Amino acid sequence: MTSFELSREHEEFRRSVREFAEAEIAPHAAAWDREHHFPVDVVRRMGQLGLFGLTAPEEYGGAGEDGDFTSLCVAIEEIGRVDQSMGITLQAAVGLGINPILTYGTPAQKERWLPALVAGERLAGFGLTEPGAGSDAGATRTRAELVDDEWVVNGAKQFITNSGSSITSLVTVTARTGTREGGKPEISAIMVPAGTPGFTAEKAYDKLGWHASDTHPLSFEDARVPADHLLGERGRGYAQFLATLDDGRVAISALSVGCIQACLDMAVAYAGERQTFGGPIGRKQGVAFQVADLEVMLHASRMLTYRAAAIKDAMADGGASYREFKQAAAVAKLYSTESAVTATRIATQVFGGYGFMEEYPVARFYRDAKVLEVGEGTSEVQRMLIARGLGLPVE
Repeated sequence: MTSFELSREHEEFRRSVREFAEAEIAPHAAAWDREHHFPVDVVRRMGQLGLFGLTAPEEYGGAGEDGDFTSLCVAIEEIGRVDQSMGITLQAAVGLGINPILTYGTPAQKERWLPALVAGERLAGFGLTEPGAGSDAGATRTRAELVDDEWVVNGAKQFITNSGSSITSLVTVTARTGTREGGKPEISAIMVPAGTPGFTAEKAYDKLGWHASDTHPLSFEDARVPADHLLGERGRGYAQFLATLDDGRVAISALSVGCIQACLDMAVAYAGERQTFGGPIGRKQGVAFQVADLEVMLHASRMLTYRAAAIKDAMADGGASYREFKQAAAVAKLYSTESAVTATRIATQVFGGYGFMEEYPVARFYRDAKVLEVGEGTSEVQRMLIARGLGLPVE
């Protein structure tokens, strides 16, 4: 059975990322959230720390053998512990921006795009969701037609992270490129560079949470890119993106663990300081038992997350199967994200009226948490995948 205990090296790496997060991100997170500011300078400093290259080979500026998927999860957890917006920026930049190119790109594509992405100098987006195609990603309506050795892309995407910042270099999008036998759509992945005529990142969303992350709807009107901007095999775009989402689910689980850890830290501190009825509220069972539940959710979520990450890393040398990883990813994502939402509700309740005030970080975490149950596959989708993994013919 795959081991999922973090190594000494992983724990040392955790400490270094935590020091960075507490010094460079935590003091500014509330202001970024309030101003809906995407801090490009901090993203670049995260790149200098090597956080975007943890799963990339040395030839592209990555960590090579010194990094792995588990290290990425550690980094996302620690960044997410102080700011979920920066946590999702890292998660999406690597899991949805870099990894598809790293996994399916040609040598020329990797050489062109990866060095700047791995360095954190540039970002890439992942265009899957559409107004009419979310959980039902196969209902993609965006089209790409090959005309005179160019892909002509038309359509729209929505809720796309890292897609319209000043340092976004490209977005990889799924598009219908034909029709298969039987009438099903042929879906391929096309890389569309920022600045391509006809490609527009529309006005950023006014979101409930994740205010400091970069998220836009995208439109494509006869956007032309060279034929060699096809990523992976033609007609395999849907399958490629589904596999990418499995990795992303574990990374979102790590982000959720960071959220739960933050809630526990805040609740313990406040319950020990807040005085009512002649003593700290933490001596009341009604409060103490809820905080105890946070501790349980934290340990369970962390173990499920790092077990899934360990399975992912073990796949590299044949030590685990993709089927095992897919099930572990869905289980971790479902439990940890739902636990994170519950954790923010508990923490807000512990804070009482102060929990409803934006001057306390608990309010920001409360707003940020809900989308964890939605992105990278909803809780309903995870339950469907888990049931299918058990052999049930669920639709």
